[in-house]
Amino acid sequence: MKYLQIVINIPLNQSFTYSITDEQINKLDCDLQVGIRAEVRFGNRKVTGFITEINNKIPDNCPVSPEKIRPITRIVDKEPLFTPEIYEIAQWISKYYLCSIGEALFAILPSGRREPSTPGFSFDNEITEKNTVTLSEEQKNAIEQITKSAESKTYSYHYLYGPTGTGKTEVFLQAAEWLLSKDKGVIYLVPEIGLTPQVVKAVTERFGDTVAVLHSGLTPSQRLGQWRKIMKKEARIVVGARSAVFAPVPDLGMIIIDEEHDGSYKSGTTPRYHARQAAMHRCNTLNIPLVMGSATPSVEAWQQIKTGKFLCHRLTKRLAGGKMPDIKIIDLSKTNNSGCISDELKEEIQNTINNKRQVILFLNRRGFTHFFRCNTCGFEMKCKNCSVPMTYHKNEHRLRCHYCGWSTIPPQTCPQCSSFDVGYSGFGTEYIESETQAKFPNARIVRIDTDSLTKKGELQEKLDAFHNGEYDIMLGTQMVAKGLNFPNLQLVGVILADTGLHMPDFRASERTFSLITQVAGRAGRYFPDGKVLVQTYNPYREPIKFACETKTEAFYDYELNQRKLLRFPPFSRLVRLVFRSANQNQAYSASVQAAEILENLCNQKFDVIGPAECPIAKISQNYRFHIILKSNNITVMQNAVNTLLSNYSHNPNVYIECDIDPVSLL
Repeated sequence: MKYLQIVINIPLNQSFTYSITDEQINKLDCDLQVGIRAEVRFGNRKVTGFITEINNKIPDNCPVSPEKIRPITRIVDKEPLFTPEIYEIAQWISKYYLCSIGEALFAILPSGRREPSTPGFSFDNEITEKNTVTLSEEQKNAIEQITKSAESKTYSYHYLYGPTGTGKTEVFLQAAEWLLSKDKGVIYLVPEIGLTPQVVKAVTERFGDTVAVLHSGLTPSQRLGQWRKIMKKEARIVVGARSAVFAPVPDLGMIIIDEEHDGSYKSGTTPRYHARQAAMHRCNTLNIPLVMGSATPSVEAWQQIKTGKFLCHRLTKRLAGGKMPDIKIIDLSKTNNSGCISDELKEEIQNTINNKRQVILFLNRRGFTHFFRCNTCGFEMKCKNCSVPMTYHKNEHRLRCHYCGWSTIPPQTCPQCSSFDVGYSGFGTEYIESETQAKFPNARIVRIDTDSLTKKGELQEKLDAFHNGEYDIMLGTQMVAKGLNFPNLQLVGVILADTGLHMPDFRASERTFSLITQVAGRAGRYFPDGKVLVQTYNPYREPIKFACETKTEAFYDYELNQRKLLRFPPFSRLVRLVFRSANQNQAYSASVQAAEILENLCNQKFDVIGPAECPIAKISQNYRFHIILKSNNITVMQNAVNTLLSNYSHNPNVYIECDIDPVSLL
């Protein structure tokens, strides 16, 4: 008889003791090891957990008597799913992000029941003959310094900073190639696989069947297949989104984070980890370099570059013969256009199409128009489950909520005052599509947003078709802003640059600046005649003004000054607690009681801000209140929140979300 410590995916930070008989052990066609999964009865349900310890006797701290220890139902795996290094990362995630070890392990590891006979997404092509790339001096220096720190095993942060099109990907690939030649593995993180197909293609063309790709499109079993392939050293370079930072790469030599500024590196569910922080921890533990890159670094990264904590490699030259595009602001408050395409933008689009070149029109908004509004009493149609305006979708003639998915047919009259004077204000991608079709009847138009993509692989099909010149105009949301190269693209039009500025979030300026800069970077990559037109009602707002004048450093100086004045990151650390419940009073009173407890715990070492209603006060019929903690010392706040979560017996109908270093306060 052996006694197993098993962790389960529940928010209790402990393991549970189960037994396995000698008879069960003899029947196994594998060794009983730490890291394999076992199916057990937990309460009255069957669950799967991970074995973290195997003992010959009952552990001293076991809270139940021997006769109450249940036997396991069965063993799931033949081989362990995690290494001691991966288990250490799970323990760090649990401690840092204040979640249970079970929640951390289940976030890291694939949950497939069985490994498929053929791994789900492997590239069995031979490594292709790569074209000889002529590197700039800047690229050579960056590669040399990265490989030097990898060789000397001195842990260091490297940051490749330069406008889009200056060859950051090639530096990443050549550094990875050098490490592979030394029999080291590499993890290459991209924001979202669907939005960075060209990076995936570049990596797989260069490294062939040594690549494993981890992404959300894989089934759990396919993911398990890739995971095993990585553990067996059959794949030495792993490309993937956020969770690929945990890939069990033996002899890991480097982690790359492409588009480091991207918000999708932060998890939106428990554990709310940030891939950048997890990568920093992993590289620090293994003494290996972390290489990041972006044309628009996060404000936190910029501060680390300024203070010398990140070694910055600047890339300034566009390598494909292009130059940075001309960017022009169109002040919408001084135009009297009907619709969303100004006369000046219309003329430029027509000229571009006449020249047999291509156009991207960008708007950070899905749907047909922004929201339903009564012009008599000012009533706005909001979702019945969430406190956000409904978005009109013309093709299905419905108002839809983009948070919970609830939809309804638009009313003919105002539900509040019965006025017939109702309409829609603002505009979305569908609205632009119908206006573009009306203004350019002969143009071939493709729209890319989450509403227009209905089947698997459709995004890639549409991007490839645009790349091959099958369309003249591409309309899209931020899906078209990232990492895409189109040789024949001449004009980029930003329909409304102000959309993100009205968000009640201290990162709104940073996001707006980044989006304009990133989408503008699509133009002029191959020819020196790229043009960008930015339509706005706020031409003098700093993020828009600096992005359009390509004054990146001026923007970061301005933004850092603002953050310093308000003591926001990177000049402080934040912890956010969200209290949500279907009962508004219960959510509010739980947040008030928690704030009082935290005030008593703070000892003037951190500020307790709130409780207050969240900017989006209701999502999916849950009312939301939040408390923000602010301090220079993250550990003090983590300890206080840990004490609160462990000892505060609140109403069971209230759920508390804990977010360490939040990237959004909505």
